[in-house]
Amino acid sequence: MPQLNPLDWGPQLIWLLITFGILYLLMVYVALPRIGGVIEARAAHIAKDLATADRLRRETEEAIAAYEQALAEAKQKAHAIVEEGRTRLKEETAAERAKLESELGKKSAEAEARINAAKTSAMREVNSVAADVAADIVRQLIGVAPTKAEIDKAVQTARK
Repeated sequence: MPQLNPLDWGPQLIWLLITFGILYLLMVYVALPRIGGVIEARAAHIAKDLATADRLRRETEEAIAAYEQALAEAKQKAHAIVEEGRTRLKEETAAERAKLESELGKKSAEAEARINAAKTSAMREVNSVAADVAADIVRQLIGVAPTKAEIDKAVQTARK
Protein backbone atom coordinates (compact mmCIF):
# COMPACT_ATOMS: atom_id res chain seq x y z
CA MET A 1 0.00 0.00 0.00
CA PRO A 2 1.47 3.23 -1.08
CA GLN A 3 0.18 5.38 1.74
CA LEU A 4 2.10 3.32 4.30
CA ASN A 5 5.35 3.80 2.44
CA PRO A 6 7.47 6.32 4.40
CA LEU A 7 8.83 7.81 1.19
CA ASP A 8 5.32 8.87 0.13
CA TRP A 9 4.49 10.60 3.42
CA GLY A 10 5.95 13.96 2.47
CA PRO A 11 3.86 14.51 -0.63
CA GLN A 12 0.82 13.11 1.18
CA LEU A 13 1.26 15.60 4.03
CA ILE A 14 1.63 18.46 1.56
CA TRP A 15 -1.54 17.47 -0.24
CA LEU A 16 -3.24 17.04 3.12
CA LEU A 17 -2.25 20.58 4.10
CA ILE A 18 -3.28 21.99 0.72
CA THR A 19 -6.66 20.19 0.84
CA PHE A 20 -7.23 21.17 4.48
CA GLY A 21 -6.34 24.80 3.69
CA ILE A 22 -8.69 24.94 0.70
CA LEU A 23 -11.52 23.34 2.70
CA TYR A 24 -10.82 25.68 5.62
CA LEU A 25 -10.91 28.73 3.34
CA LEU A 26 -14.12 27.50 1.67
CA MET A 27 -15.71 27.00 5.08
CA VAL A 28 -14.59 30.38 6.44
CA TYR A 29 -15.45 32.50 3.40
CA VAL A 30 -18.31 30.62 1.74
CA ALA A 31 -20.19 28.09 3.92
CA LEU A 32 -20.07 29.75 7.34
CA PRO A 33 -21.20 33.21 6.09
CA ARG A 34 -24.17 31.60 4.36
CA ILE A 35 -25.04 29.57 7.46
CA GLY A 36 -24.62 32.72 9.61
CA GLY A 37 -26.91 34.64 7.25
CA VAL A 38 -29.56 31.95 7.48
CA ILE A 39 -29.25 31.90 11.31
CA GLU A 40 -29.48 35.69 11.46
CA ALA A 41 -32.51 35.67 9.11
CA ARG A 42 -34.19 33.04 11.28
CA ALA A 43 -33.38 34.98 14.44
CA ALA A 44 -34.80 38.16 12.90
CA HIS A 45 -37.90 36.30 11.71
CA ILE A 46 -38.38 34.73 15.16
CA ALA A 47 -37.91 38.13 16.86
CA LYS A 48 -40.42 39.66 14.46
CA ASP A 49 -42.89 36.83 15.15
CA LEU A 50 -42.40 37.23 18.91
CA ALA A 51 -42.98 40.98 18.65
CA THR A 52 -46.13 40.38 16.58
CA ALA A 53 -47.34 37.77 19.06
CA ASP A 54 -46.70 40.14 21.97
CA ARG A 55 -48.55 42.95 20.19
CA LEU A 56 -51.48 40.67 19.40
CA ARG A 57 -51.52 39.45 23.02
CA ARG A 58 -51.71 43.06 24.27
CA GLU A 59 -54.48 43.85 21.76
CA THR A 60 -56.37 40.73 22.85
CA GLU A 61 -56.05 41.72 26.52
CA GLU A 62 -57.28 45.22 25.68
CA ALA A 63 -60.20 43.78 23.69
CA ILE A 64 -61.07 41.46 26.58
CA ALA A 65 -60.91 44.37 29.04
CA ALA A 66 -63.13 46.48 26.76
CA TYR A 67 -65.57 43.57 26.39
CA GLU A 68 -65.73 43.03 30.15
CA GLN A 69 -66.28 46.74 30.73
CA ALA A 70 -69.03 46.85 28.09
CA LEU A 71 -70.60 43.75 29.61
CA ALA A 72 -70.50 45.31 33.09
CA GLU A 73 -72.07 48.52 31.74
CA ALA A 74 -74.76 46.51 29.94
CA LYS A 75 -75.53 44.58 33.13
CA GLN A 76 -75.70 47.82 35.08
CA LYS A 77 -78.04 49.38 32.50
CA ALA A 78 -80.22 46.27 32.47
CA HIS A 79 -80.38 46.33 36.27
CA ALA A 80 -81.34 50.02 36.17
CA ILE A 81 -84.06 49.33 33.58
CA VAL A 82 -85.42 46.46 35.67
CA GLU A 83 -85.42 48.60 38.81
CA GLU A 84 -87.13 51.44 36.95
CA GLY A 85 -89.77 49.05 35.62
CA ARG A 86 -90.25 47.53 39.06
CA THR A 87 -90.64 50.99 40.63
CA ARG A 88 -93.08 52.10 37.93
CA LEU A 89 -95.06 48.88 38.32
CA LYS A 90 -95.20 49.36 42.10
CA GLU A 91 -96.45 52.92 41.63
CA GLU A 92 -99.09 51.80 39.12
CA THR A 93 -100.14 48.96 41.40
CA ALA A 94 -100.38 51.30 44.39
CA ALA A 95 -102.47 53.75 42.35
CA GLU A 96 -104.78 50.97 41.16
CA ARG A 97 -105.03 49.58 44.69
CA ALA A 98 -105.91 53.03 46.08
CA LYS A 99 -108.51 53.49 43.35
CA LEU A 100 -110.04 50.07 44.01
CA GLU A 101 -110.01 50.62 47.77
CA SER A 102 -111.73 53.96 47.25
CA GLU A 103 -114.37 52.38 45.03
CA LEU A 104 -114.83 49.50 47.46
CA GLY A 105 -115.10 51.95 50.34
CA LYS A 106 -117.80 53.88 48.50
CA LYS A 107 -119.68 50.71 47.58
CA SER A 108 -119.31 49.42 51.12
CA ALA A 109 -120.65 52.70 52.54
CA GLU A 110 -123.57 52.60 50.09
CA ALA A 111 -124.28 48.97 50.99
CA GLU A 112 -124.12 49.77 54.70
CA ALA A 113 -126.50 52.68 54.19
CA ARG A 114 -128.92 50.42 52.26
CA ILE A 115 -128.63 47.72 54.93
CA ASN A 116 -129.23 50.24 57.72
CA ALA A 117 -132.20 51.68 55.84
CA ALA A 118 -133.60 48.19 55.27
CA LYS A 119 -132.95 47.30 58.91
CA THR A 120 -134.66 50.44 60.13
CA SER A 121 -137.59 49.85 57.79
CA ALA A 122 -137.80 46.22 58.84
CA MET A 123 -137.64 47.17 62.50
CA ARG A 124 -140.46 49.66 62.00
CA GLU A 125 -142.49 47.02 60.26
CA VAL A 126 -141.63 44.50 62.97
CA ASN A 127 -142.77 46.95 65.60
CA SER A 128 -145.94 47.58 63.64
CA VAL A 129 -146.61 43.89 63.07
CA ALA A 130 -145.77 43.10 66.71
CA ALA A 131 -148.16 45.83 67.86
CA ASP A 132 -150.96 44.49 65.60
CA VAL A 133 -150.40 40.90 66.74
CA ALA A 134 -150.25 41.94 70.40
CA ALA A 135 -153.48 43.91 70.00
CA ASP A 136 -155.23 40.92 68.40
CA ILE A 137 -153.99 38.55 71.10
CA VAL A 138 -155.10 40.87 73.92
CA ARG A 139 -158.49 41.39 72.24
CA GLN A 140 -159.02 37.66 71.85
CA LEU A 141 -157.89 36.91 75.40
CA ILE A 142 -159.73 39.58 77.31
CA GLY A 143 -162.12 40.77 74.70
CA VAL A 144 -161.09 44.44 75.00
CA ALA A 145 -158.77 46.17 72.55
CA PRO A 146 -155.94 48.05 74.25
CA THR A 147 -154.99 51.58 73.20
CA LYS A 148 -152.27 52.26 70.68
CA ALA A 149 -150.04 53.91 73.33
CA GLU A 150 -150.31 50.86 75.62
CA ILE A 151 -149.47 48.48 72.80
CA ASP A 152 -146.43 50.58 71.67
CA LYS A 153 -145.17 50.77 75.29
CA ALA A 154 -145.54 46.98 75.73
CA VAL A 155 -143.71 46.27 72.44
CA GLN A 156 -140.86 48.61 73.34
CA THR A 157 -140.52 46.99 76.79
CA ALA A 158 -140.56 43.50 75.31
CA ARG A 159 -137.85 44.38 72.74
CA LYS A 160 -135.38 45.60 75.37
